[in-house]
Amino acid sequence: MVDLDSEVPPLPPRYRFRDLLLGDQGWQSDDRVQVEFYMNENTFKERLKLFFIKNQRSSLRIRLFNFSLKLLSCFLYIVRVLLDDPAQGLGCKELNRSCSNQNYTPGTIDWSPIIWVNRSLPLWGLQVSVAVISLFETLLLSYLSYKGNIWEQILRIPFLLEIINAVPFIITIFWPVLRNLFIPVFLNCWLAKHALENMINDLHRAIQRTQSAMFNQVLILISTLLCLIFTCICGIQHLERAGNRLTLFDSLYFCIVTFSTVGFGDVTPKIWPSKLLVVIMICVALVVLPIQFEQLAYLWMERQKSGGNYSRYRAQTEKHVVLCVSSLKIDLLMDFLNEFYAHPRLQDYYVVILCPTEMDAQVRRVLQIPMWSQRVIYLQGSALKDQDLLRAKMDNAEACFILSSRCEVDRTAADHQTILRAWAVKDFAPNCPLYVQILKPENKFHIKFADHVVCEEEFKYAMLALNCICPATSTLITLLVHTSRGHTAPWEAFRQLTGTKQTLNRESQQSPEQWQKMYGRCSGNEVYHINLEESTFFAEYEGKSFTYASFHAHKKFGVCLIGVRKEDNKNILLNPGPRYIMSSTDICFYINITKEENSAFKKQEKHRKNHESKLSYHGASRLPVHSIIASMGTVAIDLQDTGCRSGATLALPAEGGKEGRRPSIAPVLEVADSSSLHTCDLLSDQSEDETTPSDDEASAGLEYAKGYPPYSPYIGSSPTFCHLLHEKVPFCCLRLDKGCQHNYFEDAKAYGFKNKLIIVAAETAGNGLYNFIVPLRAYYRPKKELNPIVLLLDNPPDMHFLDAICWFPMVYYMVGSIDNLDDLLRCGVTFAANMVVVDKESTMSAEEDYMADAKTIVNVQTLFRLFSSLSIITELTHPANMRFMQFRAKDCYSLALSKLEKKEREKGSNLAFMFRLPFAAGRVFSISMLDTLLYQSFVKDYMISITRLLLGLDTTPGSGFLCSMKITEEDLWIRTYARLYQKLCSSTGDIPIGVYRTESQKLMTSESREMASQSQISISVEDWEDTKDTKEQFSCRGNHRNSTSSDQSDHPLLRRKSMQWARRLSRRAPRHSAKTAEKISQQRMNLYRRSERQELAELVKNRMKHLGLSPAGYDEMNDHQNTLSYILINPSPDTRLELNDIVYLIRPDPLTYVPNAGPSRKNSFCNTVGQDTREETQL
Repeated sequence: MVDLDSEVPPLPPRYRFRDLLLGDQGWQSDDRVQVEFYMNENTFKERLKLFFIKNQRSSLRIRLFNFSLKLLSCFLYIVRVLLDDPAQGLGCKELNRSCSNQNYTPGTIDWSPIIWVNRSLPLWGLQVSVAVISLFETLLLSYLSYKGNIWEQILRIPFLLEIINAVPFIITIFWPVLRNLFIPVFLNCWLAKHALENMINDLHRAIQRTQSAMFNQVLILISTLLCLIFTCICGIQHLERAGNRLTLFDSLYFCIVTFSTVGFGDVTPKIWPSKLLVVIMICVALVVLPIQFEQLAYLWMERQKSGGNYSRYRAQTEKHVVLCVSSLKIDLLMDFLNEFYAHPRLQDYYVVILCPTEMDAQVRRVLQIPMWSQRVIYLQGSALKDQDLLRAKMDNAEACFILSSRCEVDRTAADHQTILRAWAVKDFAPNCPLYVQILKPENKFHIKFADHVVCEEEFKYAMLALNCICPATSTLITLLVHTSRGHTAPWEAFRQLTGTKQTLNRESQQSPEQWQKMYGRCSGNEVYHINLEESTFFAEYEGKSFTYASFHAHKKFGVCLIGVRKEDNKNILLNPGPRYIMSSTDICFYINITKEENSAFKKQEKHRKNHESKLSYHGASRLPVHSIIASMGTVAIDLQDTGCRSGATLALPAEGGKEGRRPSIAPVLEVADSSSLHTCDLLSDQSEDETTPSDDEASAGLEYAKGYPPYSPYIGSSPTFCHLLHEKVPFCCLRLDKGCQHNYFEDAKAYGFKNKLIIVAAETAGNGLYNFIVPLRAYYRPKKELNPIVLLLDNPPDMHFLDAICWFPMVYYMVGSIDNLDDLLRCGVTFAANMVVVDKESTMSAEEDYMADAKTIVNVQTLFRLFSSLSIITELTHPANMRFMQFRAKDCYSLALSKLEKKEREKGSNLAFMFRLPFAAGRVFSISMLDTLLYQSFVKDYMISITRLLLGLDTTPGSGFLCSMKITEEDLWIRTYARLYQKLCSSTGDIPIGVYRTESQKLMTSESREMASQSQISISVEDWEDTKDTKEQFSCRGNHRNSTSSDQSDHPLLRRKSMQWARRLSRRAPRHSAKTAEKISQQRMNLYRRSERQELAELVKNRMKHLGLSPAGYDEMNDHQNTLSYILINPSPDTRLELNDIVYLIRPDPLTYVPNAGPSRKNSFCNTVGQDTREETQL
């Protein structure tokens, strides 16, 4: 057997375990060589160079020691001057030269006191020691920094000064006779200045941080100035030893008086050497100091541009927020500052603006105002640089607002910049709350980590969609998210501008400014929150239903309870319905003029006693006080109103009792039961739609299902329960103006829609446009009230967008533009309910900022002139341009409103444009008005969630939705807003939050009153002519058989009447010549206006005939120029309801009352269609 141990060679010693532990002892006999590596050359010079120059810390210590030596030498010189007295005797006994000035004459100079000084032996020893050390250090550093040119080292000014101050002291060691020789040691101050500069540079290298260039330049300037003054003081004092024998203080006084250009003349040099020194020092100062000041001024200007730093001490002791923007415009800045500082508890906050661009002139002027200069700090820098974030002290900030630049041509690129800024801030300061504004919804999922996100296109399209079914929703939301400062409508100022007087005639007609007074007062309502158990408004309703608490809180305090949030749940529920029971830990959200903490509570009797004489009558919108108490303090017990509401009419009770007795309304129960809930009111339309489709719908195969849309054009969209088709529509059928193999319709009229159209004019079919369709197809919209949607696009949509919209019923698109009249007529503008004009991305940027809306405004004005009965909703880039919407240059009422807006802007109003008629009516909207939603979220973190619920962007189970109802003649029996509140809460569980009112424009300016007084004769003539020329009317109509409409036949008659009025007025010329001329001109103006409108009507009808469209639906004379509309948010309970009022309602979620089988049945469509056929989503 072979011995295995003998065959296996032993391990080398270095691989044995024992040697690994104890170390290899046999490496001496090994062939390996140990190599040492050095960072520098291993020479004596390099090691000295490393210690004295290259190493930051040791070099800093050497510089500090050198600086101390120079200061010590200057201090020893001052000590020598104070101890020396030239009158005591000889400075050098060996040479036997007198230092006295007894034989001194003005023309003669005794040089002995200048050349020789009195220097004691200890002082000489200290000065020699300092000189030897300084010279040795200087020679060593010169040797170490030598690079081959010896003259470069010798001719340096610091080296020459060192030789002058140190070598004479070393010579005195070997030649004691010269120990009292004068040596200009005070020149070491310049060497100390040079050492200080080097020390600061080494300090920056050692601590790896750099101070600002401003600090270095200020330090150099101060040290230069001190060195000049010290040199002049010591030089004058020493030279005047042979003259006035000035002390150091006298020399200091002389230098300060001379350099400050005062020159009293009480202390002057007497000999020419001192005079020459003064001249030399002044010349040096005139050369050196201006250079230093110029550099300092340049650095100061650059610092002003960049903004400097926000100090660490202030960041730790004061609170501040950071605003990051790519470009700062004056409108954006003022909107942010006005909204942010509108809250009282934010008055002590600082705002640090971090912007990469230079501050423009307008922003600079605003930030110089004392109100902002003390609280706003502008820093020029980038959020992607940690150094700039450190300058802004982002890690200590209370919040960071990151805003996108909506005026960029490429909005996607602007979003990408915003995303990078958000990532950079999150990486640098993870605990800093982020408030981010994004433009496009497909980019929103990149910043989901932010605390609050506002997507511009999501909110914009959802708000424009709700404007079509709930008028002026954009104005409602804008007023709710703006912070009110307690201002009411300045109707007194408006009355002075228009020259009207407030009078009450026998018909109790309101003052012309009454709408402004009510609108302005109600616009101050905001959304607030409070804990139920801490609230005076709602504490007594614990354990009662939500609708009971909402009604009685409005009845008692005038507040509108709109939602709650449970303590253990983050979701907010808007109007959870009568089955929701209030708990003590609930957070209540309510609408009121001010929050409860700032409210004072008084008893009703005291309030009535103090104001009964003043407020016994308030015009048509108010009732007497006793009527208010009767309507609010009593609840009728007649419970006959148990029928379901049909349509948009609130049912009148079956029996009204005695004649003249107010109809009764059922009380709102504390706890709802099954009998008190009218499920037919909540789901009548839906159940009817699902169970009994009409014959037309059944024949056309238009039965709809309810479910979640199977496709979403972008990631991050909230799923919404909608009306959907059972099968998706082929892409060819989505094209409105082109027929296909499935249908042959080529215009909107051929489809025969029962409801009026909603037309959206946009440049491209962006993903945000999806949010316009979803609210209009939400499941809680009655199917019979769905309006067809036509997308009028400048560019064809892509396939991803068509995949998303092909499941929605009655959604079509057409490639065209609002610039083209033919495209407008094909898409059905003549029988459209609303025309939504979306701001085009390509026109959002212009050379002149406010010109970005020029094309949109002119196009909308053309639509307004051609189709005056069309309701046009326009989006603008700049809110200031809304004054041009539906512009009428000679409308005195609009001009008076313009003057009012200017006065409000001068007063600093946040919403100076709120009294403009297009904004008050909700016909114009700017997304920049919603910037305050992001700003207000810093104080009210729930505002974004509530706004998204109101707009239908988010759907929370159990949360209600925003809708509206119209007050008809059958609903006027309710009379007041309080009774309407009770009726809705007791029947359907709806919560009203406001009223949209339209009334005739009765306010007349001074010019309009003159026009009315001048036209009184014309009116009488018109009546007379109507009774006289009846036959002429019929004959005129008979002559126009070829007219396309009956309305058009009236225009020749009107023109003939106008001519008859003019001829009849001309007959009275001898008696009233001036007035008659004005009347004739007014009649001619009316005739001109009629003719212009007739020409526009003829143009439209001719184009319709050319396209093969019937002009029957076009009505050119139906306009709304003499009406005005406005919003009353949470009006007072005694506000009278008027005909055609539209009430904003928050209706409970219908699915809350549906049995459990219902949702599963509805969701079956989504499960079968959405999950199996889902394709790739566009990123």
